[in-house]
Amino acid sequence: MSVAPTRQVRIRAMRYEAQGVISVELAPLGPDAPLAPFTAGAHIDLHLPNGLIRSYSLLNHQGDASRYLIGVHLHPASRGGSGHVHAAMRPGDVITIAGPRNHFELAEDAQHCVFIAGGIGITPLLSMMRRLNELQRPWELHYAARTRAQAAFLDEVRELSAQGRGQVTIALDGEPGGTSLDLAQIASRAPAHAHLYCCGPVGMLEAFEAATAGLPPAHVHTEYFAPRHKPQTSGGFEVRCARSAKSVQVRAGQTILHALLDEGVQVPYACEEGICGTCEVPVLQGSPDHRDSVLTQQEKDAGKTMMVCCSGAKSEVLVLDI
Repeated sequence: MSVAPTRQVRIRAMRYEAQGVISVELAPLGPDAPLAPFTAGAHIDLHLPNGLIRSYSLLNHQGDASRYLIGVHLHPASRGGSGHVHAAMRPGDVITIAGPRNHFELAEDAQHCVFIAGGIGITPLLSMMRRLNELQRPWELHYAARTRAQAAFLDEVRELSAQGRGQVTIALDGEPGGTSLDLAQIASRAPAHAHLYCCGPVGMLEAFEAATAGLPPAHVHTEYFAPRHKPQTSGGFEVRCARSAKSVQVRAGQTILHALLDEGVQVPYACEEGICGTCEVPVLQGSPDHRDSVLTQQEKDAGKTMMVCCSGAKSEVLVLDI
């Protein structure tokens, strides 16, 4: 199987950040193995010893080349990803990562940014707020969590607000007298020139997309940590690989990715859930059935690219640039 190019790093530190949330600091193995640069909103993939690959946003400043810092929330229904990080990984361990990559980029020329975070969705927004402070640009954050004990990085959020031109609203809907975020109101009050970013649970992201449906699509940005749709596995179509000159039949019960790998066609992949963007492939002919949470609706409508780990075909034949 083909995965994205990888490298090894060492866990320098792990720290308790909130109930169920730890931060993990990753450092290069030595001076001859510097970390690759990244931009605000980027993520890396952790290749876990149990065979899983999981994506985590980088929350430190993009100019900090000495480390990668991620936040990991212990999901109650963990299938071995966050559960393994919390239970088995320790400072000093050497682990394998891929990336960084960025499908949630900050518009650095925006006159105003509105950030909406749900729980661990705060992580990519932290790097964006750090960058905007450096650029001396205004921003506002609306941060929702169940309780204060579950709201990670609150102290950092307040420090970033004090250091720059940020305004912060905290909504704790699980505490007595707590409130929820009114996404429609937040969107309607945003300046006309603002860019809006949302990262959090699927329900929040879908509500955000509904609340911002009337805004310019280029000003609305989302980052999904969980898949919105189940993979398309109905099969019954052909994938033609333009560069490798192979033709692959996708059978019922298969994804395109696994049909390709079974026939020896190497395609980089990671999450297999349509949320990391590693397996993006150009479409030369045919109509994809998009099931990913990475491409914008405009990109899906254009049909020029697709995520083969989860998406299928509406046409009998897909011609891909692989």
